[in-house]
Amino acid sequence: MQKILLTLVLILITTLSAYSQYYVDYGISVGASNYLGEIGGGAGTRNDFVTDMKLSYTRWTIGGFYRYRISNKFGVKTSLNYIRLSADDAKTANPARRGRNLNFKNDMFEGLLNGELYLYKVNDVGRTGRYSTDFNLYLFGGVGMFYSNPKGQMDGGGWVSLKPLKTEGVSYSSFNFAIPVGLGFYYTLNRKYRLGMEIGWRTTFTDYIDDVSTVYISNYDRISNKTTQELIDQIHADNPDLGNGSPQVSTYAPGKKRGDPTHNDSYATATINFSWAIRGRSKFYKAKHSWVLGKNKRKRRKSRAKF
Repeated sequence: MQKILLTLVLILITTLSAYSQYYVDYGISVGASNYLGEIGGGAGTRNDFVTDMKLSYTRWTIGGFYRYRISNKFGVKTSLNYIRLSADDAKTANPARRGRNLNFKNDMFEGLLNGELYLYKVNDVGRTGRYSTDFNLYLFGGVGMFYSNPKGQMDGGGWVSLKPLKTEGVSYSSFNFAIPVGLGFYYTLNRKYRLGMEIGWRTTFTDYIDDVSTVYISNYDRISNKTTQELIDQIHADNPDLGNGSPQVSTYAPGKKRGDPTHNDSYATATINFSWAIRGRSKFYKAKHSWVLGKNKRKRRKSRAKF
């Protein structure tokens, strides 16, 4: 009988250790960011994925987040991030983009609401029997909104906000929507600290993160059109196979192609995340283990004395 009781106690302890989740955590994230759009890029024509990103223009991101674990398979996370994006035509090997000679930087603020789908979980890393370290691998996706303020660098070196200048003769919003998707993982250490990593991609609904999308509307003005004959001559000297073909100064005249309106801009982040877990049992735990917690015990009726 004692052996049976001991076995039951061990099973109960193991169950509690395995399923008593720290279902809320909040923390910070730091990492790198990059962008895919009109400016910079590789030597060839536009590529719609990461191979057209210029790694030398990787910048930074920092933020904070709050996560709630709904069940063993699902969670939700809200986050607020500060992201720097940047690119420069001067750094590309594409002659036409180099002749365009545009650049930008954009300090963006982003808010996200993501759902997390947990693909793989180890409740007791190392099989120590203490359940003090676990591992979770997950996919995430959701909705987001960001504030964008692209700036361009003038010949003198100063940076100016491009949106008020209407460099292509159109107005666009500083606030835009994004669809984030990605992959992440985290370890829970000592049952209260979480260390993990996420790689995420943002599909947006704007082509003006870099202020470039359609056609030129003005001649050389040091900001919306910075092409010069000296630059064109240097490009042809560096690429003798171009001959008398493009690019020429006339390639960048008013009405000529400045960007590609058929593709919206996108950006990516890779972050290291650290958070603090708050001990507690979520609804899925209480529902599944109410027999352990004694939640469904019958309420005893109180009897009143009759006089």
